[in-house]
Amino acid sequence: MGGDEFSCLVFENLVAAKDVYERIFVATNPPKTVGRGRKKISVSPLEVLAEQYKLPCQYVPPKEASKKWTWTPGPPFTVTPAQNDICNSNQDHLLITASFGRILPEFVIELFPPQQRLNVHPSLLPKYRGAAPIQHAIMNGDRMTGVCVVEMLARKEGIDAGRIWASQHRPILEDTPFESLRDDLALQGGRLLVSLLRDMLAGKAKSKPQGDAEGSPKAPRITAETAIVDFKKMTAQDIMNRHLAIAHKRPLVTYLPSNKSLQLLSLSIYKHPVDKPLQISTPHYDTHSNSLLIRCADDAILSVTRVKQQDRNALYAKEWWNGVRPEFRERDEQGKLAGLLLGLDEDGNPLGKIRSA
Repeated sequence: MGGDEFSCLVFENLVAAKDVYERIFVATNPPKTVGRGRKKISVSPLEVLAEQYKLPCQYVPPKEASKKWTWTPGPPFTVTPAQNDICNSNQDHLLITASFGRILPEFVIELFPPQQRLNVHPSLLPKYRGAAPIQHAIMNGDRMTGVCVVEMLARKEGIDAGRIWASQHRPILEDTPFESLRDDLALQGGRLLVSLLRDMLAGKAKSKPQGDAEGSPKAPRITAETAIVDFKKMTAQDIMNRHLAIAHKRPLVTYLPSNKSLQLLSLSIYKHPVDKPLQISTPHYDTHSNSLLIRCADDAILSVTRVKQQDRNALYAKEWWNGVRPEFRERDEQGKLAGLLLGLDEDGNPLGKIRSA
């Protein structure tokens, strides 16, 4: 069971290891409408891959807010009234999830024996339990991560809290973006899963409990708020890490004095001398780098080469800067810009909200 590119790479490793299974059944999310006007159809990449391998694929329908989860895997995963009968009839069956993105109900999990409910999780548990472990590891500036194959538990017993069957470390190189680390961990996780299954078949596999989770960082879902940048409180490296972690889905965003949002599409840490003093949160167009230079909380400087203002197309920095009102591009005797500040006020609101109040 899965839904995204991570699950696809794990799946391909599993399909190639024909010595660890007789049949594979795939379950994923159904197609959904996306984009402006909901006119485009988005299909799970795992469904596409299952079709390529000519494997049966089931849809797990979304649970409506007012209804209970009613989906079950169906044959050959026999459902009988008594739990013992279910487990006995499914002794040779295995449940594997990888980046499925949804919490399975207890009655589905209990269709399988406890040691045969496995989840491939891209972190070194108990660190980063939750939906976005790769993103949070990058955002926090970690230099080491890894992947675990963990026993799946019911929600009441703890999410990502089961016994660990296998794990491997992996370093995070500087400036590694999410997609690259995701694919590396998925390939590593797929190989780890196959190795574990071979050990299980040989009777050599052993699990161990997770360490103490107290104080371990969590990995909640990425939201729109995660993408908001505050130059007065964040260091340049913090902002860069956030860009590497989430820009594939959510561009970083700041706010103009007009209360319009400004997406930061392409950025890096500027490591060269600047010829003029820069205020925190105040952009300056630099002709040498063809970028907007913005000083951050640690006095380090970000270079932004492409932006997208709300209700406008994406532009290179020079094109956007030429459209900024002249009074905001003028400088006083100390070389400070007259008033174009980016970001949030002390209460975390866009700057324009206070100015228009």
